[in-house]
Amino acid sequence: MAGKRKTNPAGSTNSYRGDVLRVLGALKVATADQIQRIGAPHLTFRHADKETPSKQRQARTASRTGALSDMRKHCLSENGGSTETGDSLRNLTLKGLQAASYELRRPVTEMGSTARGAGSSGASHPMAVNETVIAMLRPKPNMAKLAVDPPHVQAAVDAPDGIGTIASYWTEVSLPARRHVERARQGRRPGRHRPDRPAGPGAAVVHRGRQLPREC
Repeated sequence: MAGKRKTNPAGSTNSYRGDVLRVLGALKVATADQIQRIGAPHLTFRHADKETPSKQRQARTASRTGALSDMRKHCLSENGGSTETGDSLRNLTLKGLQAASYELRRPVTEMGSTARGAGSSGASHPMAVNETVIAMLRPKPNMAKLAVDPPHVQAAVDAPDGIGTIASYWTEVSLPARRHVERARQGRRPGRHRPDRPAGPGAAVVHRGRQLPREC
């Protein structure tokens, strides 16, 4: 146990970290609240008896927040600013995207970018996209993980099923233009364009989406 604590000081488990990798791998940037609502919806009902909404949120997101802390220690995730309401945003690093590709069973080449910097302007669009995905998923609580069975929990379980799982969703689609852009650049004479600027509309999209490696 001491060895595990040294490796993961926040005490997170493989299951908790897997939840985070799957959600952030698909959504790119999200709050701990959104990660919990998708990965562990039963916690929303388990901590409903706390005095204030703030304490309820803190209690139900504690395990996923701990997982994010441990993942940050291992250079898998990072803090990405905050939403317009002050909630912390989290995103994966390049190393984290690679780990998420295994969890989502996708090729690394289809994982897209890290979404670094999305929180610099409040991330209102990504947050709206995330809430749309949650509404389509309609995550249901696992009754076996709840000690009590209030009527509203059973109602959530009996509600119509959502569409797919988090692994069914992509919030970013890579463009197939890069190979053509590189070929076009190879055929140009030196000095015709700046090497740090893309050439053409397709190249601009690829250029903006490219993430440069950075040491953790």
